[in-house]
Parts: sequence; C-alpha cells; structure tokens
Amino acid sequence: MSKNKILWSKIFPKRSPESQKGDYGRVFILAGSEGMLGAAILCSRGALRVGAGLVYLGIPQNVRDILNLATPEVIVVGGDSSQDYFTALQKANVLAIGPGLGSRREVARDLLFKLSEDKYPFPIVLDADGLNAFSSDPGTFAKLNLKLILTPHPGELARLLGTKIEEIQRNRKAVAREAAKIFNSILVLKGHQTVVADASGNLYINKTGNPGMASAGVGDVLTGMLAGLIAQGIAPWEASVAGVHLHGLAGDLAAKEKGEYGMIAGDLVENIAYAIQKIR
Repeated sequence: MSKNKILWSKIFPKRSPESQKGDYGRVFILAGSEGMLGAAILCSRGALRVGAGLVYLGIPQNVRDILNLATPEVIVVGGDSSQDYFTALQKANVLAIGPGLGSRREVARDLLFKLSEDKYPFPIVLDADGLNAFSSDPGTFAKLNLKLILTPHPGELARLLGTKIEEIQRNRKAVAREAAKIFNSILVLKGHQTVVADASGNLYINKTGNPGMASAGVGDVLTGMLAGLIAQGIAPWEASVAGVHLHGLAGDLAAKEKGEYGMIAGDLVENIAYAIQKIR
C-alpha cells in the first residue's frame, strides 16, 4: 500500500466463513470517569463497529456493573490503578487510552511508564486525557519505548507544544509533521481536513467529514476506530489514514440523515457500518 492510497480490499478483506472472534483482534481501552462514562462507551463501540473481534474496557471499579449493562458486547474490567488492568491488557494486541479519563489521567501516565519498562510491543492509540497527562513534560513521548499513535485536537496539541491554537491552525501540515518527529510517533491532528503525519515525514490530508462532527464524543469514536483497525492486523499508518477517512465518511452519512446541526456522536457510530459498505 502506498503511504496515501487506501486499499480498502486490504483494510476490509472478505472474511472466511469459518472465522471466529479471536481472528479479528483484541482491543483494550482505558477510558471513562465519573461524569464522562459516555466517552468509554463511544470509544468501545467505535472499535467494534470497524470489526474488532473482542474489546476489553477498563473503567473505574465502582461503575463496572453499570457499564456492563450499557455495553453488552464489551468485556468490562473494573479497576482503580494501572496494576488492576494488567491481566486484561496483556490479552490485547492494541491499546486505546484516554477518552474521558478526567482525574484518572494519572492512571494512564503510570500505565504507560510501566509498559515502556516492560517493552510492550503493540501499538497504543493515545487520546484526550491520555495526552493531557503529559502536557507538563511532552518530551516524555519520545523517550517512551512504545509504538504511539497520538490523536490530539488543536487545543491538546497546543498544550503539548507550548504554543497557541492559532499558530497550529495556520500551519496544520507543517506543525503535524514536526510534532510527529518531536514525539517520535504517528500524529493525527483532528479538525477540518484531519492531518496524519509520522516521524519519517509522511503526510496525509483527509477530505471527508463536515462541521456537524464538531460535537462531544466524536473524537472518542475515532480513537476506538483506529484501535479496532489496528487490532485486525492493519499497520498503524494505514489504519490511521483509513480510520480518519472512514470516520469522516460516517459523519457525512450521518449529516445526510440528521443534518449538521442535529447529528451527535451516536449517529456517527451507527453509520460506520454503512460507510464500510460504501467503500468496499
């Protein structure tokens, strides 16, 4: 696959009639906190809707039963420290960390340091409060011995780089490319025409999506989608490029049905399946 051309037949090949859920990857998601449990739900549904076989959702211990009822397709893992999640995450071949973590961001920080020490070999999609946990020392990303895909919106990237949002928005391509090098990662700069960049200088500009996607929870869905694609064996760069395109396309389908003012993140989740049908 070229660095910018999406080969959908490789992303979504015809499935064997003898396949089972273990064939399509295992995702572990660390997300959610009091008042932001919806972020965890949306992220897990994003992963499932792109075809991931199994999703483990790490949430606070005291809401485990509630989340179990809200997400019957997900394996819910309750915990209050990074150590509580180690058994579950070791079953996964990709991690997604950050949506709605709030005050639990220190759990994410501790977890990433431990994974770096253990030389964790699988990709990690880092979003939202997973990023904010390192805003005081963003240079740490480059030092972590981890395969990171960072998915900031302009405000989060501004905090990591110590600059202004306006500066990032004026130079989205150049800033994304430079940030990917600084953090030694794949960087997905969300927003109008989402930019995907990597430490080697590769760049992709997404053309799908619409202003109706400027709504709470839409980014959480993207995080799950990227992890879900990687779980199925898609390389992180290809998964990032395909994921942002498909995410925007699902948003475009939702906007046709609901309008840009009326659509919400849940509408986007419901249109992922139709977006896949459209591109296959």
